[in-house]
Amino acid sequence: MSKKLLKKAEELGIHKTRKHIFICCDPQDDKCVNREDGQKAWKYLKKRLAELKLTGEGGIQRTKADCFRICAKGPLAVVYPEGVWYYSCTPKVLEKIIQEHLICDKPVEDYRIL
Repeated sequence: MSKKLLKKAEELGIHKTRKHIFICCDPQDDKCVNREDGQKAWKYLKKRLAELKLTGEGGIQRTKADCFRICAKGPLAVVYPEGVWYYSCTPKVLEKIIQEHLICDKPVEDYRIL
């Protein structure tokens, strides 16, 4: 294993990860969400997780994706390790997910894909 890989993993706090949120927000076509709205959601998620000091040592990882193949009511998000999927992840909805699910471990039922 390379020193560069280990250093980057340490910088990102990989060893402290307790949850990981993926968001489909960068579509190649606008099936479920247009690219502009998807990027607004991604930028909001990044900003809020950083403001709340949840990334890295805070135990929350985030990843943007192109498509989750559901292609309806996007942006979509999924939180692991629970495997809870969400739809309509606007900044307002993402704030609920951050506060209730990522911080308090309580999935947000109003936007959950069951």
